[in-house]
Amino acid sequence: MGTDYVHGYTADETRRLTDQARTLADLLHGGTRYPAGSRVLEVGCGVGAQTVQLVTGSPGIDLVSVDISEESLALAKARVAAEAPGARVEWHHGDLLELSFEDHSFDHLFVCFVLEHLPEPQQALAVLRRLVRPGGSITVIEGDHGSAFFHPRSDDAQALIDCLTDLQADAGGDALIGRQLQPLLAGAGYDDVRAWPCTVYADETLPHLVDGFTRKTFIAMVESVRERALAAGMRSPAQWQQGIRALERSAEPGGTFHYTFFKAIGLIPGGAEPCG
Repeated sequence: MGTDYVHGYTADETRRLTDQARTLADLLHGGTRYPAGSRVLEVGCGVGAQTVQLVTGSPGIDLVSVDISEESLALAKARVAAEAPGARVEWHHGDLLELSFEDHSFDHLFVCFVLEHLPEPQQALAVLRRLVRPGGSITVIEGDHGSAFFHPRSDDAQALIDCLTDLQADAGGDALIGRQLQPLLAGAGYDDVRAWPCTVYADETLPHLVDGFTRKTFIAMVESVRERALAAGMRSPAQWQQGIRALERSAEPGGTFHYTFFKAIGLIPGGAEPCG
């Protein structure tokens, strides 16, 4: 399926994903509610940060969560057992392009922060479509690093964001995929596709977002590729530190930070209104 996960499989990355999911739960999962008894497929569950949001937001669903990393699946199982012990979750290790589920065996499909890591995201969406019954839905959430802007403005900080975007492209992914969700889903054969922006804005009057998003999600995400960027000669250690310091100013009094995620819903041909 996919590519080398650009952020790495580390304890720091697990913490970042957890902080991100908790901080953005209302923003990203608002309106995503599946009826009890629905069979939902979560593709690319990672360490289970979004899995917990799914099962707590839609109690009573039968969730099937899949990931290509056995290590991540083990962390996801432990997380759900601790935070949502009554949830019904089946865990599967596998490549999303080679899943063995029968056609039309799910009511809904949930894909979050997965397409950005795939070399052929539209192909993956088309392959997954067969797994959902006619009239079922797909919900997709992705970020877009081109939407990051901040005060004070800094070329040093922007250079680090560009490093992250370029490294992800080198690995076969696309850190600017959020803006593409509507055409990707439509091109993959989904009906009635609707997409919209989910904007995060943080300043000193919103300390939970400054800490949970600017610092612990975005800056931590940039930091996760430091060694790769240095090894590739994209920045020197001094330039990297200068860029991080510039980014950190956006999280200090007088600083501001903006980022946009995109969320889209599409229907599998043959049904009515989407759920999610």
